[in-house]
Amino acid sequence: MKFRLLLWALGFMMKRASRKSQTFRKTLEGQDLTFQLSSKDGVARHYIVKDEQVYPVSGAITDPTFELSFASASKGFEILTAKNSQEAFMRGVQEQNIVATGDLSKMMWFQTMTSAMKG
Repeated sequence: MKFRLLLWALGFMMKRASRKSQTFRKTLEGQDLTFQLSSKDGVARHYIVKDEQVYPVSGAITDPTFELSFASASKGFEILTAKNSQEAFMRGVQEQNIVATGDLSKMMWFQTMTSAMKG
């Protein structure tokens, strides 16, 4: 339940930042993609990035530009809320708690975008 709420909140924050933050909008320039965050136990949300806006949508899609899939909802919550997110992400990949698929270059963009959202 916490992971599902986190994915919803992330979408809300990205949507708001795309309307209010010039710095955040700058990271969206030229991007036309769909990314998905999900867990192996069935929790999923995808986010459409188009025209310098983010549109969060509940549920999974079959062919996102890239996807981060976590071993479980609890692991996803733990990794996405870690104080040192880069370290947690790298450890998650090494321990196979995160599987990344699709255009992996967009994952670097994702980290830049989420950093810009935080301010």
